[in-house]
Amino acid sequence: MTDAPANPEPQAAAPQGPQLRVLGQYIKDLSFENPNAPASLRGGGQPQIDMSIDVQARQVEPETFEVTLNLSAKAEREGDALFIVELAYAGLFQIRGVDDRAREPFLLIECPRLLFPFARRVLSDATRDGGFPPLMLEPVDFAALYRQQLARQGGDGETGGQPPAGNA
Repeated sequence: MTDAPANPEPQAAAPQGPQLRVLGQYIKDLSFENPNAPASLRGGGQPQIDMSIDVQARQVEPETFEVTLNLSAKAEREGDALFIVELAYAGLFQIRGVDDRAREPFLLIECPRLLFPFARRVLSDATRDGGFPPLMLEPVDFAALYRQQLARQGGDGETGGQPPAGNA
């Protein structure tokens, strides 16, 4: 005979940490302009490239969020536009086990970090297909972008329990 009870109580499942699942990723919008072709395709000096990055997130369902990474670049040489490229690359993410306070940084840092390599490739291919050398973006520190956004807003990352609708 054993001392163990005949019907042991089921053990509670161990608490799980944050869970992130990528449900899909896609191009929402892609625009490439070569306004001065074919003259813009001729060699010359190094172009000046202005780049901007913006991250937006919105709730689609209770645990599902769409995160959009907006990238735009404008290349100029001697005041003439060589190309203008704009990309809105999005992902659909299911997020569980993240409290309201941690959700915004999770959406505006971790999700774009997962999307960036794919968006980078799309931008590179678009510039190459437009007749220019591929635009190879350096890795982006989305945590630093998020901190800059908070500093501009004078906030602490608190969204009052609302899902983020802002930019990074």
